[in-house]
Amino acid sequence: MDARSIIARLRDGGTPPREELQWFAAGLADGRVSDAQAGAFAMAALLNGLSDEGRVALTLAMRDSGRVLSWDLPGPVLDKHSTGGVGDCVSLVLAPALAACGAYVPMISGRGLGHTGGTLDKMEAVPGLVTGLDEARFRDVVGRAGCAIVSATADIAPADKRLYAIRDVTSTVESLDLITASILSKKLAAGLDGLVLDVKIGSGAFMKTMHEAKTLAEALVTTANESGCRTAAVISDMNQPLAPALGNALEVQASCDVLTGQAEGALLELSAMLGGVVLAGAGLAEDVAAGTGLVLDAIASGRAAEQFGKMVAAMGGPVHFIDNPGRFLPEATVIREIPAPYDGYVAAMDGHALGLVVVELGGGRKVETDQIDHAVGLSDMVPLGTRLSKGQPVGRVHAARMESATAAVRAVQAAITMSEHAPEVPPLLREGIG
Repeated sequence: MDARSIIARLRDGGTPPREELQWFAAGLADGRVSDAQAGAFAMAALLNGLSDEGRVALTLAMRDSGRVLSWDLPGPVLDKHSTGGVGDCVSLVLAPALAACGAYVPMISGRGLGHTGGTLDKMEAVPGLVTGLDEARFRDVVGRAGCAIVSATADIAPADKRLYAIRDVTSTVESLDLITASILSKKLAAGLDGLVLDVKIGSGAFMKTMHEAKTLAEALVTTANESGCRTAAVISDMNQPLAPALGNALEVQASCDVLTGQAEGALLELSAMLGGVVLAGAGLAEDVAAGTGLVLDAIASGRAAEQFGKMVAAMGGPVHFIDNPGRFLPEATVIREIPAPYDGYVAAMDGHALGLVVVELGGGRKVETDQIDHAVGLSDMVPLGTRLSKGQPVGRVHAARMESATAAVRAVQAAITMSEHAPEVPPLLREGIG
């Protein structure tokens, strides 16, 4: 076998057989496949797609390109994954909430892709916190804190680690098959008992239509269940930021506000809903409604915040971080309000454009070697349907330089549509699958 023949088969509309996909994944892991070949494979997969059998085979090949974990813990091993959005920091809320409900959450996460933020980048906004833990320390944190949000180690789905970075800079992020294989190869390698998937739809998501979202959700659920991991999916709306903040430190603060009972809204609602689904699937709740109630109680009681604090400290962050996050998180040099350009209702937001504003500010990457500025981003973003007078703030820009802030203000104004009439705001939950 060789990479060129495998790429050619995929380029010409065929699906490489299981053995070839296993060889290619192993080649990604050990370097036999070059970056150029990986990029060509990703583009061919995006343009032509794989069969259902090919998608399962690629997922398992990428999982098996490294170590597959197993656990011996006094509770189910559960996890959640989102397909990517803006202001989406559910992982930071849900992981400790599930831990407070008796589950264990070894969450292997990723970095920003395209216009969407990365959970690891958000966690690393906390000073001292290290996401690149070796397996022994990973297991120790999960055992002590009930949850850990970490990067994949060199021997966990190493094929995905190579391909993930290349997809970000070759405009191949949106491939259904590569999204499925990327998400599930890491999750299945973590040795999970149950998984809930949050598939986003809307202007801030990779999937823009319900057909696309359902297709992805069904592919993920089918592939994961065929691989032995009980999985369900929720399709949720991403036509506006989930939290009122976009950017790494700003989203950490927003998550802590929810965990400590200082904020409600869509972030809390979706976190509880996803928790209800996975707790019910694992037998820790009678049904989804009961599971949702358990998550809400874990947050209201302060137990979820306590678990988050334990996780942060165990991963090298400040011991008392959760008591006063603002004391530790980095702050931008320049903060400017974004005035509404007209009187009216906030009728629509281009979530993709808002995500790119954060990237331009330095809160995301244009190439894989870019360094993240954790302090920059957008905050205090008003939700859809808000009535504003001209000049009232739509939100705030956090930037490193005045010229960057000025450009960001203009870009956010261009990404927001104002209307004389109140819009019909889409529901947060669009559909459940599995």
